[in-house]
Amino acid sequence: MKADFTIENLGCANCAMKMEKKICGIRGVRSASVMFMSKKLIVDADEGEMLRIEEEAAKIVKSIEPDARLVKR
Repeated sequence: MKADFTIENLGCANCAMKMEKKICGIRGVRSASVMFMSKKLIVDADEGEMLRIEEEAAKIVKSIEPDARLVKR
């Protein structure tokens, strides 16, 4: 299952790259892509794991860029 998110207040391309790398490392994530210009995150993972993955991804986003926020599209 693919899920789309917006990363509000994402202000740094380097931060986007760090987020993508860490989110790809979450257990159960098949792939993740952060597009800095569109402030978009796409995650491919098992549907049954998506809520847990979304919560972990939101924590990663906050830890890298404290003013940023993950919003499901």
